[in-house]
Amino acid sequence: MKKKLPKLIIILGPTASGKTKLAVALARKFNGEIVSADSRQVYIGMDIGTGKDLKEYGKGEKRIPYHLIDIILPKTEFNVFKFKKKATVAINNITARGKTPLVVGGTGLYISALVDNYQLPLGKPDKKIRQKLKKMKIADKLEALKKLDMMTYEKIDKNNLRRIDRALEVCFNGQKFSSGSKKKPIYNTLQIGLKFPKNVMNKKIDKRVDDRLLEGMIGEIKKLHAQKISWRRMESFGLEYRFISRYLRGKYKNQEMINLLKTAIHQFAKRQMTWFKRDTKIHWIKNKSQAEKLIKKFLKK
Repeated sequence: MKKKLPKLIIILGPTASGKTKLAVALARKFNGEIVSADSRQVYIGMDIGTGKDLKEYGKGEKRIPYHLIDIILPKTEFNVFKFKKKATVAINNITARGKTPLVVGGTGLYISALVDNYQLPLGKPDKKIRQKLKKMKIADKLEALKKLDMMTYEKIDKNNLRRIDRALEVCFNGQKFSSGSKKKPIYNTLQIGLKFPKNVMNKKIDKRVDDRLLEGMIGEIKKLHAQKISWRRMESFGLEYRFISRYLRGKYKNQEMINLLKTAIHQFAKRQMTWFKRDTKIHWIKNKSQAEKLIKKFLKK
């Protein structure tokens, strides 16, 4: 008899699409707990810029438990291998307690690691290669990646220095970053996606940037730098942390920084959707009631 796989619900979509709010509402209805699949929300102190929206989870007895948020310091490296290991432990613990695990996020590689049991090329950190990469310009890194692994070059976020460096580290060790493979599934998954027309999505992004600036996002980044998080490290976190750190160093004027940041997030959201659109198993929804119907049916099976 075929072994039944544990059930796992994924709530995904581009940045600013309202994933957290939806996931919390669904967790309340279906006795769930949330596992974050966001590559930056793992970091302590990076709250406003990563959009943790911790108030959404509630307080006291009504609080929805969450996992993989605020688990490491910003100086610590985090990657898909660490994510998969920690996420699997969290999901299995949630399931063992008779609750429903909901994975929520927009980092496509992290989600694929769980849904498809995706295995990336292994390789321990190489100090010599990392020192070499520190001396290389971004344009030279991209050119090297283009020559060594065209498939990764075409898909990778060209502004994500951490991911580019990791891909090159694997390539310089004689493998291709894109040579990963899908293994047998470890979960029975239901993927629910939130998406909006481009003009609506861009308005949501712009409003969220404005709201975060009012919340004190610039102050948050000043505080992180005061805690010895280098500007170089800030650059590697991308988007909000990159553009605001450049503004704080006098490279941009305030309004120029805001405009550039909004445009960069528009482009990032577009890349997220390009990644997700490749997966035909995702159920794209317009509202909460559609998600509830899909989950009821999925859990009854």
